[in-house]
Amino acid sequence: MIALIQRVSSAEVRVDGHTIGAIGRGLLAMIAVERGDDETRADRLLTRVLDYRVFPDDDGRMNLSLRQVGGGLLLVPQFTLVADTARGNRASFTAAGPPAAAQTLFEQVVARAREWHAPVATGQFGAHMAVSLINDGPVTFWLETASQEP
Repeated sequence: MIALIQRVSSAEVRVDGHTIGAIGRGLLAMIAVERGDDETRADRLLTRVLDYRVFPDDDGRMNLSLRQVGGGLLLVPQFTLVADTARGNRASFTAAGPPAAAQTLFEQVVARAREWHAPVATGQFGAHMAVSLINDGPVTFWLETASQEP
């Protein structure tokens, strides 16, 4: 699984002109499911998102996690993160998880996030979404859970 996380001052997701998810200070996490991903990888990825140290401490160093600062988490499904762009002028998405399995794993990440952290907001799987954010820093990281990770 992949998460592209961005430290934000605020972020929101709109579908059909309506805001369906919004946060203040926190993390926007774009989530992609790859073929072969499972519940263990989903939990591992979420743990990394919640515990990744991207917020400044009193000395201005990125030493605090989302859990430590109590910020918001906006989870947005984004299958394009698995794109293979190595050749040609069109991305290949063969590495993406099948839509039904990807939706199930994304929903698991959302459910676990709501158990482990608050506040949590989400985008909508399969919808055309308008995502807006104010990237704080800017701070952006790419996180993955590989097949060999626990």
